[in-house]
Amino acid sequence: MTAPEAGRGIGDTFRILHVSTGNVCRSPITERLTRHFLADRLGGPLPGSVGGIPGGGLIVESAGTWGHEGAPMEANAETVLADFGADASGFMGRELLDEHVIMADLVLTATRDHRAQVISMGHSAGLRTFTLKEFTRLVRAIDPATLPPLEDGVVERARALVRAAAALRGWLLAPTAEADEVHDPYGAPLPFFRSIGDEIHQALDPVVTALTGVAARA
Repeated sequence: MTAPEAGRGIGDTFRILHVSTGNVCRSPITERLTRHFLADRLGGPLPGSVGGIPGGGLIVESAGTWGHEGAPMEANAETVLADFGADASGFMGRELLDEHVIMADLVLTATRDHRAQVISMGHSAGLRTFTLKEFTRLVRAIDPATLPPLEDGVVERARALVRAAAALRGWLLAPTAEADEVHDPYGAPLPFFRSIGDEIHQALDPVVTALTGVAARA
C-alpha cells in the first residue's frame, strides 16, 4: 500500500491516532480530551470532525483494533467528556485500518497489547507507536528547551517530541508491567469510567504541555 500524502512527517499536518479495542470507550475519551486540551492551550474551538487545531496543523483521531464501525461512544464515556467540558458530538467508532497507521505521525494506545498489534501491522510504526502512559513517562524526561519553540510551528515541535521520546524508550522502562496500561471500562458503572477519565487526563496533561509549550490554566 502506498502512503497517502498526509501524515508521517509529510506536509504541514501532524496526525495523532489513539487506539483501544472497541473505539467506544477509552480511545474516544482520549481523542476528544486531546482535542479539547489542545484547543484550550492554543486558543479557539476545534473546527470540523477531524479535530484540526486552528493554525496548528494537528489532527487528532481514534480507532479500535476490534472497532465497532459506525457505533456511538458509550454513554458513560460521553458523561466523562462532559465532566471535562469536552465535546462528544458526532463521534462514530472506526475499525483500525492500515491507512490509519500509515497516516499517523504518533500512535498512542491504551495498552501494551494494542501497541503490539499496531506495530505488527508494519508500516514502520515502531518508532512512533507508544502506549499513552509510556509516552507520558518519556515526555516527562525530555527537556522542553531542546524542542523547537512554538514560533517554529506546533507540527515541527510535535515531530521533534516523537523523535526524542523514541530515543529515550530503551532507557526509561516502566516500573511495573501495569504502569503503562489504561484498563477497559466497557460495561462498568460510571464511577469506574470517571476513574479512567482521570487517568487519561493525568497522562495527557504533560503530553499536551510538551506539544504546545503551554501549561494548563490554573
